[in-house]
Amino acid sequence: MIKQERARRTREKVLDAAAEEFSAQGYSRATLNAVAQRTGMTKGALYGHFASKRLLAGALLLQSRKVWEEMRQARDVPGAAAGAVLESLVLDLAHRLKEDVRLRAALRLATDCPALAQMVPDIFEDVQRGLANLIRRAQGEGSMAPRPPELVAQLLLAVMHGAPHVSFGPPGACGSAGAYEAAWRLLLAALAGPAAGAPVPEGGTPAGCSLCPDPRVV
Repeated sequence: MIKQERARRTREKVLDAAAEEFSAQGYSRATLNAVAQRTGMTKGALYGHFASKRLLAGALLLQSRKVWEEMRQARDVPGAAAGAVLESLVLDLAHRLKEDVRLRAALRLATDCPALAQMVPDIFEDVQRGLANLIRRAQGEGSMAPRPPELVAQLLLAVMHGAPHVSFGPPGACGSAGAYEAAWRLLLAALAGPAAGAPVPEGGTPAGCSLCPDPRVV
């Protein structure tokens, strides 16, 4: 049992190091030597856990896809309004991409090397499809403007790729969690647009819209 636990911890350490390398370098420029150096292991010891860069990338993709599925299933429950589910999911995904290097690496791997999808389901495609479906449903409910769902989902994912590298808040100040969330709420509200038939108050956002900025977030 002690040996198995040690092997598990080592494997997790390797996955973290690989995620850092893939996130920074992409698939083609990342090397197993660099991953081994990040862990302090020899390349031979690394091979004992992952025999190739492709298998290491596949493990990250598979794990991150499970994380995404858990996030989606926890929010998209029977009876939940699609607009509220979309808002909650996008905010959570944006925060996780900022904090979780494995998830960031997985999305970059999926875009850098689509051939990896032959090994495991494509997480980028799964996330894009899931967001597009929620957007389509929210439009059917009247909480989002009738824009192309796939295009809106692609835009959200494009911003997610770059957002972790931007410091939100006053110029010269370190970014804050509140400013980061406020920026995402602003984007969601802009993409939602005035819902069909909903009154638009002086603030310029539909009354009762779940995708509008929270006035408490500054």
